[in-house]
Amino acid sequence: MDSFWMAALWSLAPTVVIAIVFWLILRNILKFDRTERRVYGEIEAEERARRGLPPREG
Repeated sequence: MDSFWMAALWSLAPTVVIAIVFWLILRNILKFDRTERRVYGEIEAEERARRGLPPREG
């Protein structure tokens, strides 16, 4: 019975590892995108203020 459970574990391990790697990559992509949008918004607000334009709504 031990060999059955070890075989089952080894057959599921690659799928679990790939799923974890995929989740980490996707999480980081979304985090980087969120950060980039925030920074871009801050830069745009600074530029609008510097040029005397009203703040962007939304």
